[in-house]
Amino acid sequence: MDNKRLTGGEKEQIAVDYLRQKGYFIIETNFRIRQAEIDIVARDNATIVFVEVKYRSTDKSGHPLEAVDFRKQQRISRAALSYISKNKISLDNTSIRFDVIGILGKKITHVENAFCFRGDFL
Repeated sequence: MDNKRLTGGEKEQIAVDYLRQKGYFIIETNFRIRQAEIDIVARDNATIVFVEVKYRSTDKSGHPLEAVDFRKQQRISRAALSYISKNKISLDNTSIRFDVIGILGKKITHVENAFCFRGDFL
């Protein structure tokens, strides 16, 4: 488990560096609530972006982007709602977006606006 966590941390750092190169401002990493986590919270111009990072060394188990299924989207949405509430962010004048970064081997795929807010967990 420690090795998996270490690898995850390394890949998340690669994603952070990638986003910085694209001009994103990194607000926070590894924002956790009880049953969910947001890997990266960033700002892209005036938009707050919640980023999920998935890594696979090979595509034997499928592409890493495929791992962000409906249930995972619900958990990320729940964590985002908590982040928004905790930081008193008004959605009236702030836009949010959910991105996914898939790292397959050394290839990075960044999907902006990968899914919509999943409020169906309420």
